[in-house]
Amino acid sequence: MARNPISGIERRPAPPDRTRALPRAQIAALFDLKIGVRERTLWKALYETCARTEEILCLDVEDLLLADKRGRVTSKGGTIEWVHWQSGTAQLLPRLLKGRTRGPVFLTDRRAPAHVPTRDTCPVTGRARLSHRRAAELFEALTRPLAHPGITDPAELEARGGWTLHQLRHSALTHEAEDGTNTPTLLARSRHASVRSLERYARPSVDAVAAHVADRDPLRRRKRGTTA
Repeated sequence: MARNPISGIERRPAPPDRTRALPRAQIAALFDLKIGVRERTLWKALYETCARTEEILCLDVEDLLLADKRGRVTSKGGTIEWVHWQSGTAQLLPRLLKGRTRGPVFLTDRRAPAHVPTRDTCPVTGRARLSHRRAAELFEALTRPLAHPGITDPAELEARGGWTLHQLRHSALTHEAEDGTNTPTLLARSRHASVRSLERYARPSVDAVAAHVADRDPLRRRKRGTTA
């Protein structure tokens, strides 16, 4: 070849990510819902680990290091990595597992059909691994009242829809950025390969930016010093 065939071709811009991070008050309201231990554990794990939904749903009991509050996941490209959770998830996992030492962590409510692979079937209960589709459906349905406060008509709520599981990862990374978590740690938490991939997640809210600016206002600081 006499010259580079792609020279002069502009890089296609990445499509904008319009996923909305949930405010902290909405996250608190989410965890105040009266829900079963399976959903509560899954949602807590997704928020506390900043992990992808599929990674958490594919966890087996053998992947968990409960004492260390971490779990081994298979990330994009088949890479084996670790996710870390906090006390909320740590307190819920033993209740969810009920002594199980093998098989999928998150299970359906019914026994697995014959066609379900062995690795996706609990050897103790015979139930199948909870699917991404079913987990997403439940989350969307249960969060409709939170997404649209003031609307009580079931038909209208269903038409409007609820939140998505991906918003838990998005929100967690945004909140960590608002709290001042540095970029290398955010990259480690999200397990993104580049800052460019991370930047669409870690976008502080308008209120967080306003609080940041106000906290660094020189006049406000002098007044604090005078008061003290």
